[in-house]
Amino acid sequence: MIEPDLRDRLIAEPESILDDTDVMNALVAANERAMGNNIIDLRGIAMQRLETRLERLEDTHRSVIAAAYENLAGTNQVHRAILQMLDPLGFEDFLRTLSTDVAATLRIDCVRLVLESRQEANDPVLRKLGEVLYVAEPGFVADYLAGGRNVPLRPVTLRPVSPQGDALYGDRAGKIRSEALLRLDFGAGRLPGMLVFAAEDPNQFKPTQGTDLLAFFAGIFERTMRRWLS
Repeated sequence: MIEPDLRDRLIAEPESILDDTDVMNALVAANERAMGNNIIDLRGIAMQRLETRLERLEDTHRSVIAAAYENLAGTNQVHRAILQMLDPLGFEDFLRTLSTDVAATLRIDCVRLVLESRQEANDPVLRKLGEVLYVAEPGFVADYLAGGRNVPLRPVTLRPVSPQGDALYGDRAGKIRSEALLRLDFGAGRLPGMLVFAAEDPNQFKPTQGTDLLAFFAGIFERTMRRWLS
């Protein structure tokens, strides 16, 4: 028998039972046992299926919200990095900002700007610009992006670091595990370039990730570089 106080409380506040999923499941199960094994409760089966569908919808809803927040956070992150990139008034400061403020905002460990040139990489003027700038022979960008394969070159490539990266990363070659490669077009009559974002985390840049924000960053970077190159 139910205690009188508990019975009076349940009658006065039936919502307390209806809102408790575990209690309702226990009551439904007790009702099914009371009906016997030779009776099928179609309403109960329908309710179970609806509950399962509701749980799946709630999981999907949470996943969509989480993805939306992540995408918004990524967008704000890239926008801040672009504003930082546009602040410097000199090319040396521009390169320094890439390796400091921009790298910190994007949470990456290494930045390299690859420019193809017929000029010697050991030229004192180029060495003065620091390790961010990597001067390569014509054709280096296409070879590095393709990785020795005959594949079409994409605007943005996300992948684990290849053995070719040893020369690109220098002293940090053994630490870098993943990279984002942004192919750059500086206009007619100019050799191509490449902006490299690299991380020690092997999962930071993976081929399955979206590249829209990085493609947008590359477009802004190209237009900024064209002014410096001119």
